[in-house]
Amino acid sequence: MLPTWLEVVLRAVAVLLAFLVLPLLVGQTEHKVMAHMQGRLGPMYAGGFHGWAQLVADGVKFVQKEDITPARADRWVFRLAPAVALVPYLVALAAIPLSPSVVGAPVDAGVVLVLAVIGVGVIGTLMAGWASANKYSLLGAMRAAAQLVSYELPLVLAVASVALAAGTLSLVGIAEAWSPWWLLWQLPGAVVFLVAALAELQRPPFDMPLADSEIVFGAVTEYTGLRFAFFLLAEYAGIVVFSLLFAVLYLGGWAGPLESWLGWLWTLLKGFVVAVVVIWLRVSWPRLREDQLQRLAWVWLVPIALFQLALTAVGVVMTS
Repeated sequence: MLPTWLEVVLRAVAVLLAFLVLPLLVGQTEHKVMAHMQGRLGPMYAGGFHGWAQLVADGVKFVQKEDITPARADRWVFRLAPAVALVPYLVALAAIPLSPSVVGAPVDAGVVLVLAVIGVGVIGTLMAGWASANKYSLLGAMRAAAQLVSYELPLVLAVASVALAAGTLSLVGIAEAWSPWWLLWQLPGAVVFLVAALAELQRPPFDMPLADSEIVFGAVTEYTGLRFAFFLLAEYAGIVVFSLLFAVLYLGGWAGPLESWLGWLWTLLKGFVVAVVVIWLRVSWPRLREDQLQRLAWVWLVPIALFQLALTAVGVVMTS
């Protein structure tokens, strides 16, 4: 039996390592998957075997670049914004269980905590856009805010449906209540969750806040060096968090052969498959227009999420 302080330290170190390694793994996978889908080889030199250390080399490059703060920027807000965008995903990752016993910070209402802290991340984008004293940055921040308002509702409704089906707000409880027929029963909600998660991450085809052909690079236009790298890390950490959350909510998490010993590995593998789908969507779909983005959220996703919630309620009443 470990002392409490030592257990806390070990859990914190494990979560921090996962936070630094898993986004790099997703980023390297994105480089290679995108390259092969476009008929290229992708990174081949950094580190030797298939350029496995390309993102490490990119990180070293960012560290060496000059950290520039625009003369007319709100300096404190400008410098604090990358941390505000990044830290919420670290907190969310700590609360997502890989198995009943492998979790950084077990929380009874884990699904509420994860959704709450994920919503904080966009404040970093708003701070960056407002503090940069750049019209393109401000436009990108406003687009990010509109996107968050539109897609937060269907995301929460989709998750509420799963919590209602499981009868608990605990992520461990939801995964343990999961059964294979949820793949059909909760399918509409799963689609809504995946689309809304893409929009929350501002990933293609929902990357209007960063649309380089329209507003340069949106809220992060003025950022350089390590602070710009923090925004990139937040994006890939967001993919990891949403992919693992999808695996726990809709794919049974650690359910699989030998789950008593390999449950954590099943959760990671399912999350990795979801991350590859996110990458595939980036390469396959063109960017939507702002009006198309809003129409998709309010005309399609919100009604589908409400339908899923009603369908779940009927199912729960009939089986109780």
